Amino acid sequence: MPDPTNLTAADFSPLEGDAVKVEADGIGIEATLLEITTGGSALRDGGGFALLFQGPAEPGLPQATYQVSHAAIGTQQLFLVPVAKTEAGYQYEAIFT
Repeated sequence: MPDPTNLTAADFSPLEGDAVKVEADGIGIEATLLEITTGGSALRDGGGFALLFQGPAEPGLPQATYQVSHAAIGTQQLFLVPVAKTEAGYQYEAIFT
């Protein structure tokens, strides 16, 4: 499992379009990584970036830290924020600075 403090946008790029498992406190959903946005200043090597995930319409998840799992990155603790509700469901963002 990669060290979360060293993750870069490039680590997530193979996941774009893939499903990830999102879990916390007995709640679990499958979400798709829709978009990776790079840019902005950051303390981390490789610069800042944001991940946008598409989840289902139900259940909607509150802003919190979740275990996000995928074979390419293992299980990572990501702080997800709901940023939009579309016809497809809720969208969540994780920001790395």
